[in-house]
Amino acid sequence: MILPFALLLVSMAAAPVLAPSWWARHYPKVALGLGTVTLAYYVFGLQAYDEVFRVGREYVTFVVLIGSLFVVSGGIHIVVKGEATPLANVGFLLAGAVLANVLGTTGAAMLLVRPWIRVNRHRIRPYHIVFFIFLVANIGGCLTPVGDPPLFLGFLQGIPFWWITVHAWPMWATAVGLLLAVFYGIDRYHFARSPKQAIEREVWRFDGWSNLVFLGVILGAVFIEDPLFVREAIMAAAAAASYFLTRRRFQQVHEQNEFEFHPVKEVAILFAGVFATMMPALGWLSANAGKVLGAHPGPGTFYWSTGGLSAVLDNAPTYLGFLSALHAEYSDGIAAVASRNVLELLAISVGAVFFGAATYIGNGPNFMVKAVAGRQGVPAPTFVGYITGYTLPVLAPVLVVVWLIFFR
Repeated sequence: MILPFALLLVSMAAAPVLAPSWWARHYPKVALGLGTVTLAYYVFGLQAYDEVFRVGREYVTFVVLIGSLFVVSGGIHIVVKGEATPLANVGFLLAGAVLANVLGTTGAAMLLVRPWIRVNRHRIRPYHIVFFIFLVANIGGCLTPVGDPPLFLGFLQGIPFWWITVHAWPMWATAVGLLLAVFYGIDRYHFARSPKQAIEREVWRFDGWSNLVFLGVILGAVFIEDPLFVREAIMAAAAAASYFLTRRRFQQVHEQNEFEFHPVKEVAILFAGVFATMMPALGWLSANAGKVLGAHPGPGTFYWSTGGLSAVLDNAPTYLGFLSALHAEYSDGIAAVASRNVLELLAISVGAVFFGAATYIGNGPNFMVKAVAGRQGVPAPTFVGYITGYTLPVLAPVLVVVWLIFFR
């Protein structure tokens, strides 16, 4: 039953390259059809109603969160005049990586991706999109539970709020610093060879400030667990209020952002298939993680195992799977494990967040950034091109350095 999940991954990787027009028309049928096969097996074969309901609730929370952040950020227009130099771009990405810990990777990515494209509009290349995904949509959000969904799930399991900030900042600084250095070298090379434009002084202006209130409402609602779906209802209401307020009072903001619902629609459909078809894979992981990891696994084992699966499964449920394995190893509770500064827990947390950048489906914002870039005519690598052109030669060495220094 893992086969539908494998077929969906292969389709998402190969079809946009081999048959782009066919995929653009039929990807909903592929994703939802394969998801239906798995759901039918769980409902009618296993009668695993609780499992289906749990995954369905996680999917609804996921879609409502990224959808509401997408709508609200679409009502904020950051006006940028002038062209960014390589050093200015480094500052932009660093600021985005820090902001991801306050707004979450989805919120920061959706807020900043359009101005990032505009400030580099005269020389935008695929690497601009990829490094934005690496730093703002993933690795940047490693310092708070708000930053990335896996860390928030850990907070709900009993890990203290500031635990990850205190213990993960050296890994965060190492990875962010290395990626910014690589980006600066690449960007400086292309900047020197791009057609020279009259460099204007950079001027920034924010339109749609009132939407920051709705953004705060959404981020505050993240911490509401019960009653069922109250959190999601608050997020959806904030997004609806933001959308209609912006249309009535700041319609030019939507026009300037070229706002449309296609990117969030595409993500919602593809991840409906991903969430459904990955149930057997996650079920096997939960049942066999302890056996696969062996007796008393070290931090390196947790780092590579959690990270490797986070690259192809959604990193939040993968994190929970390995957190359960660690909990079994230390039976006195996750909070007690965290208080003793167990390195394995840190390896799981860092692995889930960092490796989520390895593919478009490792973390929700990745595909959304690609979709926004595509709708604005900006080149972005294919699924396979992303991995072969950037993950393996750029991100993988950084992940190895983090392992060598902190988890080996």
